[in-house]
Amino acid sequence: MGPLLTVDGLVARYGPIEALGGVDLTVGEGEIVALIGANGAGKSTLLMAVSGVVPIAQGAIRFAGADIKGRAPHSIARAGIAHVPEGRHIFPRMTVEENLQMGAMAASADVEADERARAYDLFPVLAERRHQRAGTLSGGEQQMLAIARALMSRPRLLLLDEPSLGLAPLMVKRIFSAIAAINAERGTTVLLVEQNAYHALRVSSRAYVLAQGRVCLSGPSAELAHNPDVRSAYLEGGLAAR
Repeated sequence: MGPLLTVDGLVARYGPIEALGGVDLTVGEGEIVALIGANGAGKSTLLMAVSGVVPIAQGAIRFAGADIKGRAPHSIARAGIAHVPEGRHIFPRMTVEENLQMGAMAASADVEADERARAYDLFPVLAERRHQRAGTLSGGEQQMLAIARALMSRPRLLLLDEPSLGLAPLMVKRIFSAIAAINAERGTTVLLVEQNAYHALRVSSRAYVLAQGRVCLSGPSAELAHNPDVRSAYLEGGLAAR
């Protein structure tokens, strides 16, 4: 059985600017794989390419054995990929519960009710705020809602883009505990883009390091966490303390 996701020679551009210069990456079923790197390395572009938001200039993307290159975002979502973008992008004027309903638009009433209950078990604070407008939630609560909304579609692959961005240290720990639980209890495969390399390498089994749109290092997360270059670039200078 092959990987759940295979990215092969992926090239993506914004006009004349090459954001990805031939990226190769695999994610196995049931894995958490981290993608780390500096700002502008191409991490978010890679997730958007997988979810169909950014067009692909060259290369291939296969999901569950099927070629998804060039497919529309809604088609990729129906295939089993859910994307939580950087910045959350919740519906601020809608309530928590209405946001969750939006994530389950293609699901039956029974599936929606079941997934809503699972979301509230995972993030109890959302149950307490179910009738509250999403825009009035704290940043951490909005991130929980964005993740919970993505899970409403029962994805096989969850793409998470900078889930810790702008959050207080205690909330960061809660979010990463939830990511581990989603993987362990649901079996959901996760591709995680994260600047906080300390937490990303702790929660993942394997990782890739992106620099200037190319993979410069890859391997087991525990090994990369002890790699002198990774430690110097991403783990020292305060990131490990967050």
